[in-house]
Amino acid sequence: MTTERFAAWSEHAGWWQDGFTDGADPEYVEQILPIVAEHLRGSAHVLDVGCGEGQLARRAAAVGARVVGLDPIEAQIELATARAGGPVYLRGDAIHLPFAPQTFDAVVACLVFEHLEEPDDAIAEVARVLAPGGRFLFLLNHPLLQAPGSGWIDDHILEEQYWRVGAYLTESVVDEEMEPGVVLPFVHRPLSRYVNAMADHGLLVDRMIEPPPPPGFLERAPGYAEAAEFPRLLVLRAVRT
Repeated sequence: MTTERFAAWSEHAGWWQDGFTDGADPEYVEQILPIVAEHLRGSAHVLDVGCGEGQLARRAAAVGARVVGLDPIEAQIELATARAGGPVYLRGDAIHLPFAPQTFDAVVACLVFEHLEEPDDAIAEVARVLAPGGRFLFLLNHPLLQAPGSGWIDDHILEEQYWRVGAYLTESVVDEEMEPGVVLPFVHRPLSRYVNAMADHGLLVDRMIEPPPPPGFLERAPGYAEAAEFPRLLVLRAVRT
């Protein structure tokens, strides 16, 4: 595991913890956590890849699973361990999962793959550690509607409003300034890249979810209200053959 790959995430771990965990972010509270609970219910042994400070892992444990959370950032693992809630936490990398084949009957990765430069290797690792019939729950920023350059447009010449889709088919890496002083790398890929990589490794999609932005998010981002029909999140559920 190379420190350089995760330097920005290590530097801004506290920003993530303060702004997106422990009830601070309505998209997690109102949307992501309920989706995870619904689709991991009934799983016995779950791996949370890129677990951060453990909020998804704790929710999976709350619905009855034995859970391992894995993250490359030491500060995230330290806080996850302190917040406890049932899971076991390890420091590790998505492209080198430290587990035997067929260890888990479910794997979840939430808002992780858009920050990985080796998606095919990571998907191969997910398939390797999943038992046949196991589920892979894959959540990411919607690659079509959140492509670089996408956004809500007020056209004062044509007197129209519309959602502009950016360079969807072009794979690209963008250093995005989340707020002053917080710059993080995002990797955009078309959806087909992920779905085909899953199929290549025996992970067949059996459910796709495109939820609208939740009410709490729209209250905090009033400028997005006119684009509420455009999902920010994409969820794929795949089964290991």
